[in-house]
Amino acid sequence: MDMGTFRGILTLLLLIGFLGIAWWAYSKRRKTDFEEAANLPFADDDDELQNRGARPSSNKEAPRHDASRKDKGDKNT
Repeated sequence: MDMGTFRGILTLLLLIGFLGIAWWAYSKRRKTDFEEAANLPFADDDDELQNRGARPSSNKEAPRHDASRKDKGDKNT
């Protein structure tokens, strides 16, 4: 096998790989996952915690990051 045949086979494999990734990315099954990922920069931390069920059920318990910020004198809370 000469170098031209090897390059042709490699080009064909890379083209097939690219088309496979493009097909995967644009498939309808992945649409909801990608839409959710696209909206992550706009989501509040509280919304994410509520969606995951990580928020404490009672309001008596403050999140740990608020207490650590107050201890360090952060005025932006």
